[in-house]
Amino acid sequence: MLIEIKSRYTSDILYSCEAENKKEALKKAVVDGADLSYAYLSGANLSGAYLSGANLSHANLRGADLSGAVLSYADLSYADLNHANLSYADLSDSDLRGANLSGADLSYAYLSGANLSGAYLSGANLSGANLK
Repeated sequence: MLIEIKSRYTSDILYSCEAENKKEALKKAVVDGADLSYAYLSGANLSGAYLSGANLSHANLRGADLSGAVLSYADLSYADLNHANLSYADLSDSDLRGANLSGADLSYAYLSGANLSGAYLSGANLSGANLK
């Protein structure tokens, strides 16, 4: 089926492809080097997705399931990750500057080298997270 990833503020299509679901479409977009800044992915099931190096700055990932996802070197600056599930996610060397991580589950997440300056972490679960 045709999956479209749209902008969070307009109806502009940032990327489209034939895929089984949003997770597969997003993986293809990353492989193709698509600019997914400002993408609307609220509530998406992206658990276990390989999104290393993805540009998801300013994206709406509110309530998304990113558990076990690989987001190393990803640009998540100013992304809305409010109540997102990032448990066991690899966020090493990712850019989370100014990201909204309030209420996010970051338990056992790997955050080594991640830039969290200005990130909003109120109510976030960081139990077992690797912050070295």
